[in-house]
Amino acid sequence: MKILVIGGGGREHAVIAKLSQSPKAEKIYCAPGNGGISKLAECADFKATDIKSAVAFAKEKNIDLVVVTPDDPLVLGMVDAMEKEGIRAFGPRANAAIIEGSKVFSKELMKKYGIPTAGYEVFTDPAGALSYIKTQNKFPAVIKADGLALGKGVIIAKDLKEAEAAVHTIMEDKIFGESGARVVIEEFMTGPEVSVLSFCDGKTVVPMVSAQDHKRAFDHDEGPNTGGMGTFSPSRIYTPEIADYCMEHIFKPTVAAMASEGREFRGVLYFGLMITPDGPKVVEYNARFGDPETQVVLPRLKTDLLDIMNACIDGTLDRQKIEWDDGACVCIVMASGGYPGKYETGFEISGIEDAESRGIVVYHAGTRAEGGRFYTKGGRVLGVTAKGSDLDDAIKRAYDGVKLIDFKNKHFRHDIGVK
Repeated sequence: MKILVIGGGGREHAVIAKLSQSPKAEKIYCAPGNGGISKLAECADFKATDIKSAVAFAKEKNIDLVVVTPDDPLVLGMVDAMEKEGIRAFGPRANAAIIEGSKVFSKELMKKYGIPTAGYEVFTDPAGALSYIKTQNKFPAVIKADGLALGKGVIIAKDLKEAEAAVHTIMEDKIFGESGARVVIEEFMTGPEVSVLSFCDGKTVVPMVSAQDHKRAFDHDEGPNTGGMGTFSPSRIYTPEIADYCMEHIFKPTVAAMASEGREFRGVLYFGLMITPDGPKVVEYNARFGDPETQVVLPRLKTDLLDIMNACIDGTLDRQKIEWDDGACVCIVMASGGYPGKYETGFEISGIEDAESRGIVVYHAGTRAEGGRFYTKGGRVLGVTAKGSDLDDAIKRAYDGVKLIDFKNKHFRHDIGVK
């Protein structure tokens, strides 16, 4: 098969690395790709959200399968556009990707079908939102932009002053654009978070191995929220009993609810869970592979990913055997200093080959290749990833890899996997 993967980050590098192991993968393209991806796939120069160019490219190259990984093109309907042209595509259609594209939709879906989540209210004007916050007078308060916001559309306000500032910046300053036209104000839940990615074919859901990520920029979960500073698999707290509960009360009901709504979900459905004192509850859904969770989940997959993707598209997932290794995997994100705020790029990266020669996998997130060398090109630059017999072993090996890699202003957390 000729495959086109849409996207250009660490997640896409991990997906392409796994797809390239399939004997059925004849040729892989990626748009727009990045420096590291260019070693495994031929990169095409158009944006992940450019549906018109993606369709034209797929036709020109006689692509057999398009894998749409980022949220934006899914919500914009890239899978629909491919299918309209008779091109096979992996990922949910736009009417199913709304489960991530609108937090209002996902909260109302959970309320309607009795799927456990935090209590909430929806507001379309700042005055109403602020009046509600003052009346409730409960802090911390969770304030979410309705639409997509690069994983940064959630503000946890510690007091009224922070809540007022959050409503102002989201709804009036429009820091997330039209994604902030509506806000969801949620009750604050407590407990550890777990990420469970799952394969879906519209009726069957097969959870992948669990993962936990670290969103905050600095050690001890301090600093601003990021797209993710590192992740590990499996979660230390996601027991078989919790997994069984989630399957019966969250995973199956969600897929059935989407089908009942005429929004059959095919692709990867991400469940962001919180293990509260009252049991597991849904924090959020994503309509695709998570980043950087994918970087620790896929290395543990023993089954051909291409076979699984085809089963999801064909509705035969219930007949597809999926196997995982029993070890652990850890990914440490090396970022540009200043991320997620302002940062400089263009610095040469050294030591990647040294790390790789010791069995470390280095996924490229924000790099460019030039003259056989790699340079920084984004906020999150690399995902330094290692497998081990258990979490402690994988953590040590991943940090050994980080020590070998260098670039100006590098920043990484020192406590990935410890929580």
